[in-house]
Amino acid sequence: MKPPIGTSLGFFVTPPHKCGYLPNRDAVTIFVDPRRRPNIATYTLLSQHGFRRSGEHVYRPQCPDCNACIPARIPVAEFTPNRAQRRTLRSNAEVTMVAKPPTYHRDHFELYQRYINARHSGGSMENPDRDSYLEFLTCGWADSIFYEFRLREQLLAVAVVDHLDDGLSAVYTFYDPAEPARSLGRLAVIKQIELARALQLKWLYLGYWIEGCRKMRYKREYAPLEIFRNGQWGRLDAEDSCDAALPDPR
Repeated sequence: MKPPIGTSLGFFVTPPHKCGYLPNRDAVTIFVDPRRRPNIATYTLLSQHGFRRSGEHVYRPQCPDCNACIPARIPVAEFTPNRAQRRTLRSNAEVTMVAKPPTYHRDHFELYQRYINARHSGGSMENPDRDSYLEFLTCGWADSIFYEFRLREQLLAVAVVDHLDDGLSAVYTFYDPAEPARSLGRLAVIKQIELARALQLKWLYLGYWIEGCRKMRYKREYAPLEIFRNGQWGRLDAEDSCDAALPDPR
């Protein structure tokens, strides 16, 4: 992978640390040197090679004995919603999506706190404060937008999205845990697909598909889904599984 002309990158690799996705496993992560601020062209190239953004950091799992974290993206021009996805769109027909700047909004933060406490209790982001919230979601060099989903005055969800040269990157979505019937996570993905298509972009980058992680399996429902494996993108087939790539957890 070569950065665009006029751009230089450095990388560093972490020591083994606790895996955030699979229990009883260690992980190794490769980071872009945070002293080298990528531009959008470089960030696009990195996304094409399976990297993700968290705050100011761009990273990719680099575990020597496990390749369970597989980058995934949707070719938005080819996506057609299935029955469940069409039902989600119908049940949220009155919900509006509005772009907001990637700054602190009190109602966003309060929704984020409720979401984290309900869905990720005991995790590293439990009981976040304002600073840690902004450090996790925002970035000074990325082209980021906070997309609000509202039913009239009620804030239902926020999707944090980075705009790339060739697509959108779904950085993080949080939503009202008291509204499970609305399938707000699904709604946010579908609306990002529609937005990418309207902007004449090719891809919605979804992050990592991890078959062994229950919270990551949902990405299978978006077809066609492409995954980055062995240095190239290809379609995820129904029988595809990354379980064979997992090391013995003992």
